[in-house]
Formats: sequence, C-alpha cells, structure tokens
Amino acid sequence: MRTDEAHQTVYLEDYTPPAYLVDETHLTVQIHADYTIVEARLQMRPNPELGSHGALILNAGEPMTLESLEIDGAAVVDPVRENEDLILPAIGEPSFEVRTRVRIDPNNNTSLEGLYRSGGMYCTQCEAEGFRRITPYPDRPDVLSVFTTRIEAPEDYPCLLSNGNPVAKGPLEEGRHFAEWHDPFPKPSYLFALVAGDLACTEDKFTTQSGRDVTLQLFTEAHNTHKTRFALEALKRSMRWDEQVYGREYDLDLFMIVAVDHFNMGAMENKGLNIFNSACVLADESSTTDAGFELIEAIVAHEYFHNWSGNRVTCRDWFQLSLKEGFTVFRDCEFTADMHSRAVKRVDDVTQLRARQFAEDAGPMAHPVRPDRYIEINNFYTLTVYEKGAEVVRMLHTLLGPERFRAASDLYFSRFDGQAVTVEDFVTCMEEKSGIDLTQFKRWYEQAGTPRVDVTSEYDPSGQLLTLRFAQSCPATPGQDQKAPFHIPIRLGLIGRESRSALSFSTDHSGFDAETGVFSLREEEDTLLLSGVSEAAVPSLLRDFSAPVVCEYPYSEDELQLLIVADDNSFNRWSAMQALATRTLLADVQQQDNADKLRNLLLKAFRSVLQDNLLDPAVKARLLKLPAQAYLAEQYTPVDPLALDSAHGDLKRHLAHELSPHWQSLFTETRATEAYRFDHIQAGCRALHLCALQYLVLDGEGWREAAQLWENADNMTEQHGALQAWSQVPNEAWQSAMETFYKRWQSDAQVTEQWLALQANAADVTVADIEALCEHPAFSWQNPNRIRSVVSVFCTHNSAGFHAADFGGYRFLAETILRLDSKNPQIAARLCTPFTQWRRYTKPVQEAMQADLERILSHEGLSDGVYEVVSKTLQGSQ
Repeated sequence: MRTDEAHQTVYLEDYTPPAYLVDETHLTVQIHADYTIVEARLQMRPNPELGSHGALILNAGEPMTLESLEIDGAAVVDPVRENEDLILPAIGEPSFEVRTRVRIDPNNNTSLEGLYRSGGMYCTQCEAEGFRRITPYPDRPDVLSVFTTRIEAPEDYPCLLSNGNPVAKGPLEEGRHFAEWHDPFPKPSYLFALVAGDLACTEDKFTTQSGRDVTLQLFTEAHNTHKTRFALEALKRSMRWDEQVYGREYDLDLFMIVAVDHFNMGAMENKGLNIFNSACVLADESSTTDAGFELIEAIVAHEYFHNWSGNRVTCRDWFQLSLKEGFTVFRDCEFTADMHSRAVKRVDDVTQLRARQFAEDAGPMAHPVRPDRYIEINNFYTLTVYEKGAEVVRMLHTLLGPERFRAASDLYFSRFDGQAVTVEDFVTCMEEKSGIDLTQFKRWYEQAGTPRVDVTSEYDPSGQLLTLRFAQSCPATPGQDQKAPFHIPIRLGLIGRESRSALSFSTDHSGFDAETGVFSLREEEDTLLLSGVSEAAVPSLLRDFSAPVVCEYPYSEDELQLLIVADDNSFNRWSAMQALATRTLLADVQQQDNADKLRNLLLKAFRSVLQDNLLDPAVKARLLKLPAQAYLAEQYTPVDPLALDSAHGDLKRHLAHELSPHWQSLFTETRATEAYRFDHIQAGCRALHLCALQYLVLDGEGWREAAQLWENADNMTEQHGALQAWSQVPNEAWQSAMETFYKRWQSDAQVTEQWLALQANAADVTVADIEALCEHPAFSWQNPNRIRSVVSVFCTHNSAGFHAADFGGYRFLAETILRLDSKNPQIAARLCTPFTQWRRYTKPVQEAMQADLERILSHEGLSDGVYEVVSKTLQGSQ
C-alpha cells in the first residue's frame, strides 16, 4: 500500500492538556461583498494544571490571510507556520492578550466548513475543526471560553445572529449595521455559530418547569415560513420531555434555529443557535412524509438535548466523540419511542444497525466506539460512534435500570458542568450510583467489531430444567486481533411449544436479574440453568436487541414460525421473521436443495401475519418487509451482488403473486378514511397500506393501483410511496407521473430532493441515466443534499444499477469522488463507503473495485479524508 507522509495520524495516547487557556473570546466579524475580516481578541493564561508551558499554538486553517498578530500590544512579525498551525514562543505571564486580524473568503468556501455562503446567507459549521478557518485559535474541544461576538454587515443582511443572548445592535456608516451577542456559558470553539441573511422568523414561547419564559425562533427564507411550525412544536415537546425524564431545563432566554440549504451534516447543536440542514427541519403536511416528520422531530430533539449532553458537558478530545453523540442519540431514540411506538422505533433502529453498522464493524474502517487514532476526524462521525455508541449507553440503562441511570446522569451533569471530560468520567458516574463494577463493560468503548453469542439448549422434562449454554467471541478487526470477553446483557424469555405462550422460570445464577429478565454474560462461556420450566420451550433471546451483537441459536424453521406468531415481544417476532426470510434468500442465492421448502414456510409465515388483525399496523408493515440486501451481503461470501439482487427480487415477486388476494384485501382495508394527520395510528396504517402496494405492483397490472393512489392522495406520504412502489416497474405512465410531480414541486427544495432520489433508485436505471440526472437543472454539485439524493442513493441502494456487469457504476463513483475531493472533501470521503466492502464480493467485482480504488489513491493532492478511507480499504491488497 502507498504511504504518504503528508497524511499524519493522530493518536489518543498522545493527548496532552492544552498549554494555554482562553478565558474570554471577543470576535468582530466584518462581512463585505467579496471578503470578510475577522478580528479576534483572546484573553489567555497558562494552564495552571501544567508545571511548564511550551509554545503557544494557534490553529489557522487555509485559506486565510493573516493581516496582523499581536501579543499584549506587541506585533508578531512572520510567525512560524507549520501546516495549519501558527507556532509562537512560550509565554510566562499569568495572563496575556492575543489579537489577530485575518481576511477570509466565505463566498468561495466550497468545503462548507468554517464561515461560508449558502444561497443568500452566510453561516458557519465549526465542528469538528471548522473554527480555525475563521480565525487563528486553539481549536480543540478542551479549551472552553466565554464568547462575545460582534457582526457587521450590509443592511441587505438584516438578521445577524450568534450564540447566547443579544446585547446590542444599531446602524453603521455606508449602509451597514451591527449586532452583538454574548454567551455567558463557556464553550469550545466548535460550538461557535454565526448567521447573516435576509431571513423570516417564526416565533414561539416555552415556559420552563421553573416558570421562566424562553423565546423560540426559527429563521428561514421567506418562502419557507409555512414549513416552520412543526419543528417549533417538536422543539417544545423535546424541552418538556428533557425536563420530565432528565430534569434538564434550558438555560438561556432565547433558543434559535436557522435552516440552510447547503450543509454537510443533518444539523449542529451550536449553543443557543442551532443550524439545520433545511431537509432536517422544514416540514408541512402537503410536502413531508410520515418518515420525514419523525426524522425532523428526532433531529430537533437530538440537537436540543445536546444543550446538556455535549454543550454544558463536552468532550475532552475528539476521541471521546461518542461521549456526547452516543449519549444524545440514546436520548433522542427514547424520546421518539415515548412520542410514538417503542416497538416500531426499536425495529427501525436495529434495521439500520444490522444493515450498516455491522458492515462498518466488519470492514476496513472498523474502529472502537472510542477510536484510538485517526487521520481525518470527520471520517469518524460514523454509525459506530453514534448508533453503536447509543447502544452502549442503552446497555448501561438496561443494567442500571431507569432510576439508577437517572441518578447517575444527574451526577454526571452536576459534577462536570462546564467541563470537557472523557468516557471514563461518564462510566464512573454510572458505577458510583449503581454499585456495579463496570471495568469489563468499558471494553465496549475500547474494542472494535460486532461480538457473536452462540447459544444452545437442552431440556430435561422430568426435572422441568432448561439448560442454556452461551459462548461469546469477536472477530479480529484492523489493529485488534484478539478481543477480551465483553459484558453483554441478554434479555430473554421462553415460549412454550405446546401452550404457545410465555413461560415462567427461575434460576440461581448470580448474573441473572429476575426483575428485568436480563442475563449478564461476562465470560467466554457460561451456562444458565432454568428451573420450573413446565414444558419444552423455544428461547426468545436478545429481546428488544438488548446488546449490539449477533446472537446465533440453532432454531428450526418451525421454531422460528412459533416465535413469529406467539412471541410476546414484538421486536423478537420481527427478528424471527427476518431470520426466516434471510435463511430463505440465502438458500435461493446459493441454490440450496431446501430453497423451495423455505419459500413455502416463508409464505406460511407471511400469511399468518397478514391474517393477524390484532397486530399494530406499523409493526405488521415491518414484519412483512424482506431484509435489506446490505444486511444479506454480510451473511456470506463471496457475494455476487447481481445474483443477490435477482434472488431478492424473485422472492418478492413470488410473495406478491402467491399472496395476491391478501395484498389486495390489505390495500383496500387500510385505505385512508380520514383527513391526513401525523400520528402513530395513522402513520402505521399508511405504512401498511404502502407495504401492500409494494407487493401489488409486482403482480400483473398492480401498477395501476399505484397510479390511482398517486393521483388521489392528499398527502406526500402516499404520493411519494405510490411513486416509489411504482418505480419497481417503471413504465411510460410512471415517467409521465414523475414529470408532473417535478413540475408541481420544483420550487420546493425538499420535495425536489425526493424526486431526484426516486429516479436514482428506480429499477433499470443505468449509469448513463444517473449522469444525465446530474446534468438536470435541479441537480447541483455544490449542494450536498442533491449529491446524496442522486449519487449516494444510486451507489448505496440501487444494487442492480451500481453493480451493473460493465462495472460502469464503480468508474462513475470514483470519478465523482475525485471531482468533489478538492471542493468538499468531507462529502467525497463519505461517498467512498460503497467501496469499503469490496473484499466480500466475487473476484471480477473485487478486481474492478480495486482498480478504481487504486486510481483514486494515485491521484495527487488527495484530502486526508479520502486518503484515509481509500488507503485503509486497500490495505493488505498489495
């Protein structure tokens, strides 16, 4: 593998505290038409916790022109510069002032990091290391400062916003004006935010539990004001929930959200001034789907919850990223579960985890929840850090129980308020309030990979004893060949073979909590002896996905069918159906002798679910959905992606044909009879309605049902769902409907992105079609949302198109990555993901992907982000 000294690795073990602290940061940001001047005044002092202090290092990203630098009024001429750092001599004074003046060019900042222009406004994105693109600064999360920000701009930008509370505003000469903001809470530079634009404001109010009124404001372009109300209502629900569940009250007088069209992420939790990707905050009933509403509600909650889990208590260094993100994802998942359906939320989260995070764990970019090294920190805003990190927190919640977990989180927030801390600090609070030794549990933060738990059982009817034997292991991952045993909480139950109902049991094992039904597996091998088991039973294991592991038990097909119809745990009913469907699909794709038998058994299982009228419609819709191809591709090697896609399609058509009367009945029964309303009951019925349509369109003239729904639907969920189902069998009528859809919605950015994604994921789409779509006026290479809607959707979800036999999809992706790398390296690096699994494929696919990976790596001037992903993906191939 090619090595490159220009791409330096950062290691957790090399962490040292900051040599100097910043008590106060005073910024003046002067926005002009062609440039921006940033003047900074930093009140600094040596870190008293250190005995000696080395050079003063100010991070100063490119491109930036340094016009002046002073220390205590003395000019520093020609400071030493190393890469992005200004290196200044050690300063021994007890306190000192650093002043800088720089010129930056936000108009041409295509990386969307630091200060940049999005449409008609200026905005910032500073996490993780964007602040150094605004002004020279010790840009690290363990340097917390009180910020005062003055913004000066032409009056064409009437809204001048920053963190904290407004303290002054007024006119200036030459048609300019200013606004000044003060944030009394010390924060790291990554939480700094600034917005300047001609924006409309929708305002609301929230009264905290202590009786204090907080003003809520959502800023957006004027033509989007009708899409702001839902997010504000979601914000109020989030604020109330955080008070009730965590005792956390908002601490400023003002909470602001700004919607921007050009944004690399979903949203950013900047203190008091959240900046959101427009797609993740703007919604109304005519243009937003049920899934869109739920996602927006969750993201609004996530960013608000960061006010405590991330802002008031932040992370010491970027290796601790999951400290704030994993904890906050867990909090937003629990919020969504409380607002809607806990079972459905769990199924949806685990679907993503199994299909995408497990693949990450098994790939070349595998890393612990707390990584120990990186080249580009933006590459570690991953499913492992976020979603698996949330699962680690969920396990702590499971082990401690709600009351002790709440007490531990209270201790964490009070003890470390205003500090930058580590994973160990968080876990220590959990230990202190629970009395549980979590030393072994911390391996979840330190060891990469997805653990595997193998379970076998033996039943003694005469003694009514059931023996469960557990064995855990974890495969090798890059840099970690051997893994120590994890502490794995396994929630379990028993379903009687004859009674087809839950059975009671008892055990003397010290690792089993009878109140919660959770067994703590700590050893490589352990045995659980259950007594009082009145009949032969089928174990219901890993209930509610109590740990992010692969749990293997030698279920027969009859046992899986029993769990599908009789398990009293909704998640495990779904999991059993996924297991049976996976077994069936693998038998098909691998041409096993029992393929036909499995198809018939799956048909029987689907029929039993279709006939169960007591099931929650949302749960039923998920039970009737086949496993994703991405998940299936992790179950065997070598994978022929076209053969897998063909088997997946064949099975879906088989289910469509054999159960056609059932799908038609279900579609008719779930047709809407009330005006659209976003709530769990209606959303579940619509999900089931569209699930039936997904199968109907595959049989005969079923597409006509989709066409009729598209014509008559009064909401975006059904309009979009009809077009998506119809896209499986696109014909001229579908093309015409898509043209009409675009003409109707072309002025709505969020719906236009849905329209692009529908085309990118349609059946029979070729690379030539995607290249043509990239030339459409609705597409822009400068807008990450448009890139994700076309390139990411095609390369990640359209297996037949991306993996076409001519390998044109790989060439297209490689060219796209290189095209974007010099302009927006963050997006370019994320687009590399479809290549990371290349070793799992058949040899011709491997060779084609490897050639394009090597072509990318040989390109001069690669960003750290793309270099890191591609070099690690190729590692060991030469």
